[in-house]
Amino acid sequence: MKNLIIINGTMGVGKTATSRELQKLLPNCVFLDGDWCWDMSPFIVNDETKNMVVDNISYLLNNYISCSVYENIIFSWVMHRQGILDDLVSRLEKYDCILYKFSLVCSEQSLISRIIKDVEQGTRTKDVINRSVQRLKNYYEMDTHKIDVSDISAKETAEIIFKQIVQKPC
Repeated sequence: MKNLIIINGTMGVGKTATSRELQKLLPNCVFLDGDWCWDMSPFIVNDETKNMVVDNISYLLNNYISCSVYENIIFSWVMHRQGILDDLVSRLEKYDCILYKFSLVCSEQSLISRIIKDVEQGTRTKDVINRSVQRLKNYYEMDTHKIDVSDISAKETAEIIFKQIVQKPC
């Protein structure tokens, strides 16, 4: 059985850093970030591009699921509505997978601090703060296991996820 680990959360909460740390802990592991499929210029979000991105993500994930080499597949992305997550999961061939769904959440102040650090490093723009804070509450309502990352590092978050995976499915 493979482990398919979905790490969800608002922009700046630490999904990528956590996924990279988790990748170090799991054997035969691949990490995919949904943002890679949105790295377009011009960046246009409409029904056509949304569907294309989800199709591309589904295709990539299904190929890793069917590949005998990888037993752990980590996928992270900003899925701020349950419908986005459900649509993606419905497109996956999970017959040989244990599905884990995590949402990283944190306090509003912690989120703002994290994004400000990213802005100072040039990896985000200031306009992300309001959009990210507005979406934060959505993750508490999703059908996922919540991990409050307000006061813990990406490495500590990855260790929490790792323990969940070796113990039982979510």
